[in-house]
Amino acid sequence: MTSETGEPQKKRGILTTKEGVARLSIFAVSLLIVIKVVASIFTGSISIRADALHSIIDLSGVIIGFIGIKIAGRPPCEKHAFGHGKAENIAGFAISALIFVAAGIIVYEAVERLITGAVVELVMVGIYVTVAAIVINVFVAWRALRVSKSEDSVALEAAGLHMLADVWSSIAVLVGLILVRFTGLNILDPIVALVVAVVIARMAYFTMKKSFDGLMDMKLPEDEEEAIRSCIEEYSTQIAGFTELRTRKAGSQRYIQFQVAVPPNTSVYEAHMVCNQLEQDIGKRLQPASLTILIEPCTGDCDHCSAPCSLRKGDTLK
Repeated sequence: MTSETGEPQKKRGILTTKEGVARLSIFAVSLLIVIKVVASIFTGSISIRADALHSIIDLSGVIIGFIGIKIAGRPPCEKHAFGHGKAENIAGFAISALIFVAAGIIVYEAVERLITGAVVELVMVGIYVTVAAIVINVFVAWRALRVSKSEDSVALEAAGLHMLADVWSSIAVLVGLILVRFTGLNILDPIVALVVAVVIARMAYFTMKKSFDGLMDMKLPEDEEEAIRSCIEEYSTQIAGFTELRTRKAGSQRYIQFQVAVPPNTSVYEAHMVCNQLEQDIGKRLQPASLTILIEPCTGDCDHCSAPCSLRKGDTLK
């Protein structure tokens, strides 16, 4: 297999791709749901039930994320000339909404248990199950977040953060069960469930905000825009300046647009070659990126221009 530049590409393992990690997440979360539901039935623990509900929402979120990743990977078509990258942002937003729903249900059940009261049985079974859930979720969440960073995937990041929230909720459940085991205070179980709800709702807020920013075409982070400016400024001896820098992001795809001013003695061919080189240099720093560079005549502000030009005293036409 070769890249666009003709260089051979190494075959990637299932745990290094967005789709591969998404499939692993679906399997792992499905397994956790079965384990937690069975444990909640045997123990009667509301915190384990809340954790199981969280995992069910996790599964829905991972499936949505997988669908979003598949759609975002499609090439541009007649109806979607700029590609399908925003499918990842939509998936991330939907996953966050599901997390909020899970938090609300957990709060409702915890408050109901506080009012009616209940006894937690077979506490040690709950502890063993929760420890197993933590180990599985830590591995899958770590893999998902690592690949989401390398692939710049909003949907996979949302799914990874969702599973990480499940880790924290499981830790809270574990602490609650241990306290119930050694103190006999069953009221601690629904209290821990409320803590779980607050933790996952907070994480959902930040995930939703990031997804929403992408849907609203928010500009790229300042460090990325600074990298673009720095790259353009390296061509100060070939262009008279640049203006109207605009950036946005759809999924992992960056869209960059700006105008460059060229000296009047620059030919169309020369200007085109400079823009091609600019696209390549910026593309190496920020991947993946789609650039639109508009060529404009210079404004005549020679004091701030170092490009060779016939208008500046002492320069000659090429």
